[in-house]
Amino acid sequence: MDKHNLTVMKEFILTGITDRPELQAPLFWLLLIVYMISVVGNLGIIILTKIDPKLQTPMHFFLRHLAITDLGYSTAVGPKMLANFVVDKNTISYYFCAIQLSFFLVFIVSEIFILSAMSYDRYVAICNPLLYTVIMSQRVCQVLVSIPYLYSTIVSLLVTIKIFKLSFCHDNVIRHFYCDSLPLLPLLCSKTHEIELIILILAAFDLISSFLIVLISYLLVLVAILRMKSAEGRHKAFSTCGSHLTVVVVFYGTLIFMYVQPKSSHSFDTDKVASIIYTLLIPLLNPLIYSLRNKVVINALYRTLKK
Repeated sequence: MDKHNLTVMKEFILTGITDRPELQAPLFWLLLIVYMISVVGNLGIIILTKIDPKLQTPMHFFLRHLAITDLGYSTAVGPKMLANFVVDKNTISYYFCAIQLSFFLVFIVSEIFILSAMSYDRYVAICNPLLYTVIMSQRVCQVLVSIPYLYSTIVSLLVTIKIFKLSFCHDNVIRHFYCDSLPLLPLLCSKTHEIELIILILAAFDLISSFLIVLISYLLVLVAILRMKSAEGRHKAFSTCGSHLTVVVVFYGTLIFMYVQPKSSHSFDTDKVASIIYTLLIPLLNPLIYSLRNKVVINALYRTLKK
């Protein structure tokens, strides 16, 4: 980044979610409620799975880290997005934009692979129940979450540094409600082929590799379930996977829509809708899905409230 560019590009203007004045107030209150519920829900999951003795299992260990990543990327985006509803000019400083992008990428990439680790956990629980505690030891679980955090940090730094080392033109309007990599690319004066290729390769690798883990795990789970003679056993096995499968379908669907499509097909308006789904709605849905479908979590919450 040359010095001239650093002095000129001090801030960006975010177009926000909508430019229709009559929608500003309703959207603000709706998204504020959604964000607050997701914060309370994810914090609740984090605290419950940490303090309740009956939730000290590999499944709930991964659930806690899923809640951490949900809370992380929704908070990287949510407060600034909400603040822009009540200010006259939706601006974000040059450096805060880079920070927002980096934190967002760290948590969103981590979540992709934590969901994969959760699918592997379900495979072991159903296909190797007698060896479950041996295979999914505390050390293994820690490795399965540490690697995604480390990898996502490297990816985040690579993409953020690559983008912000390039020169931005005088046009500083980001057609989005937060600093994401794709809306920043049209503002670059330099050639963007390299960074576009890096983003495409990383996005494809992350989604395909993690999805393959999920797919293989659940194919093996399905085979194991079909071999079960007991209808009650099959129902119990399906119920243990239902919450995770619901989250996976919604999460992967929106990310694939966002990042793995031709550049010519991108519409920033439709991308905004997809972004709202995975930055605000999924962090809201995850704790609701896992808590409402999980009697152990509900009972833990009941015990905690009784104290």
